[in-house]
Amino acid sequence: MFHYVGILFSFIALVSWGFGDFFIQKTTRVIGSWKALFFIGMAGLIGLFPFVKNDLTSLNSANLLLLGLLGVVVVFAALFDFEALRQGKIAIVEPIIGLELPMTVGLSLALANESLSFLQLFLVGIVFIGIVLAITAHHTRLHYHKRIFERGAILAGIGAIGMALTNFLVGVSSQGISPLITIWFAHSLLAVVCGIYILFKGEFGSLISDFKNYPKPIIGQSVLDNVAWVSFAKATTYIPIAIATTISESYIALAVLLGLFVNRERLRVHQIVGVALATIGVITLSYFS
Repeated sequence: MFHYVGILFSFIALVSWGFGDFFIQKTTRVIGSWKALFFIGMAGLIGLFPFVKNDLTSLNSANLLLLGLLGVVVVFAALFDFEALRQGKIAIVEPIIGLELPMTVGLSLALANESLSFLQLFLVGIVFIGIVLAITAHHTRLHYHKRIFERGAILAGIGAIGMALTNFLVGVSSQGISPLITIWFAHSLLAVVCGIYILFKGEFGSLISDFKNYPKPIIGQSVLDNVAWVSFAKATTYIPIAIATTISESYIALAVLLGLFVNRERLRVHQIVGVALATIGVITLSYFS
């Protein structure tokens, strides 16, 4: 019964990231990646603190070491991820970032001693193929070896590795410590590092004016990203990290559908097939998990 709770949290993460990506892309393009990440970090630091303040004293040195490692990985992964989205074409960047799914599954199976049935592994593969098809505008862009020098592609590749490590470490930390403390610690460190950089650049004073000028995308990305990460972290305490990642990662296919209805984008046949595969794969995986 409890695994259904994990699946529910995974779907909440899916929806939150699906809508949040729109706000993240808008925010990074008007105020930059560092400031966008600072606002996300501050939202987590302030918003989650009331829920974790009484538990912080129970952390030991091993917990702090794990959370510190997670925080460092989160900062670098998010920066590469956001910069790739800001600099590159989303049709080029997103399929590469989507590689975080098989990487996370591999880490979970190899290092977290998780085990999936053949059917579950097959469905994970179906979801991944569906995601790649859904977010690739032209089938020729599926030739990854030809895209390595595309603008933002290398950043996206590094970001995918970083996000896979982030997913894995969030899951391990949530299972061993607490989902809320895990996300609070990671986003607090994110806020501190980005804040120091912005201060060093002499742009800290412009944060207030940025917020006044672009409140909707900043609030949207900050709230939804924190909701997504907390939901994903909670999910990993009920179901395997690999399953939680596969379900929540399908937010990319949701983003494609949002582009269809919100931006009036036209989908090609292979993209429609991709959305269908991802949807069927996620629903079936949820049933057999």
